[in-house]
Amino acid sequence: MNSEPIDLNRALASFDALWSPRIVTRVNDYDARIAKVRGEHLWHVHEDTDEFFLVLEGELEIALREPAGERTVRLGTGSVFTVPRGVEHRPASPGGAALLLFEPTGTSTVGDRHEEVPAHVDATTGHELTGNAG
Repeated sequence: MNSEPIDLNRALASFDALWSPRIVTRVNDYDARIAKVRGEHLWHVHEDTDEFFLVLEGELEIALREPAGERTVRLGTGSVFTVPRGVEHRPASPGGAALLLFEPTGTSTVGDRHEEVPAHVDATTGHELTGNAG
């Protein structure tokens, strides 16, 4: 990992792929990932880990299937939300957004259980950030 400060705006400008997070740094056993998103992800669940979202730019909707029923949380720029482990969820952003995510290293973007992965979603554990984002 980079031992210099990372400018998140430059890091986000270094790639165009949607739903394909880049690892900007590691904190203990966690990845700090940035992602550009637009449209819908897919319904999925992380059985053993929470998933932290910070909206850097734009708006994000996260649909949740909870014991009490289905609901959607809406996050604007600067908002954070944590999806608890074991909760089925589907992120979406009709207008597009930039996100910062915290997840244990090796966590799949499509979780442990998921519906069929659409072509526009990158099923990955994150890609290393390339180029000069400092």
